[in-house]
Amino acid sequence: MLRAIRWRSLALPLAVGALWLGAGSAALAATWVYVSNADSQDLSVLELDRSAGTLRPVETVPLGGMAMPMAVSPDKRVLYVALRSQPFRVVSLAIDPASGKLRKLGEAPLADSMANIDTDATGRWLFAASYPGHKITVNSIGKDGAVGAVQQLIPTAPNAHAIHADAANRHVFATSLGGDNLSAWRFDAETGRLTAHEPALTSVPPEKSGPRHFVWDRAQRHMYLLNELDAAVHVMGYDAARGTLRSVQRTTALPAGFAGKPWAADLHLSPDGRTLYASERTSSTLSSFRVDAATGQLQPLGQVPTEKSPRGFAVDSSGRFLIAAGQESHSLSLHPIDAATGIPGTPTRVPAGKNPNWVEIVDFP
Repeated sequence: MLRAIRWRSLALPLAVGALWLGAGSAALAATWVYVSNADSQDLSVLELDRSAGTLRPVETVPLGGMAMPMAVSPDKRVLYVALRSQPFRVVSLAIDPASGKLRKLGEAPLADSMANIDTDATGRWLFAASYPGHKITVNSIGKDGAVGAVQQLIPTAPNAHAIHADAANRHVFATSLGGDNLSAWRFDAETGRLTAHEPALTSVPPEKSGPRHFVWDRAQRHMYLLNELDAAVHVMGYDAARGTLRSVQRTTALPAGFAGKPWAADLHLSPDGRTLYASERTSSTLSSFRVDAATGQLQPLGQVPTEKSPRGFAVDSSGRFLIAAGQESHSLSLHPIDAATGIPGTPTRVPAGKNPNWVEIVDFP
């Protein structure tokens, strides 16, 4: 799976991948699900059986810290987990393709409590965004797949929340939830350096809307952005050559008649790019939107109930299943996705650790 359905060219396999491939690739037909659990300070490892439509527990991996955002290396051989309790650090874990089990490669310091981490397309650099520290950082990644030292630290507007490179690996964007903007950076994949871009900021109105998570479409023509504080979903035209954004559409992830305080969380595209999904924690719902192939604009399809406070979710690479994690329910919902409508159906529920908040799905065909 390509994380957050952001499409990018894959780097050559890291050296660590070879350690798991001695048995040959013929037996590697599995889908592994990784869920970070903040309060139990561990990872749940599960197997997704698409034919049966089930999640099977594989193992629980203790991490000794508040496990929250995760990222997968471009070659799918290493899982990275940021710990948001002191001492702030990132844990690098090698993935066994045959069993889904994890083997610790190492730990490295992070400059702060990080709300989001991601790798660049080469797998040589780890980006991180700090909500309480108002900064973004770049760490090196070694040939063995383990994260190394902080290479760069850049102050941002308040509450940096998400950071990702585009598919060309030339431009990096980061949200400022407290500053109501996206910052833009030029990226040098050889040195791992971020430098200021022009324009440096794209404003996200209205004030105090709280831009949180974003994804690109496969063609890199549009960016989709979710606000936490008003649950708005923005469609932005993306000029990949210039690394610039323009507003196209604004809609909402809130159910009709919603009267509470919005608390939107996560955002993902289906693998075929036809459906966008967003989670909202106050209503404990998943919103679905049909994506117009020509314009990128969204047609709301409505909401379905899911786990209580669905902070994180992911869509599997077949587009047949959505897995949502409930912060307050301490459980996962495995939703089958209707092939005709793209709408998640009635889920099967599976226990997770305490405060599950992030989901990564990794395929080995």
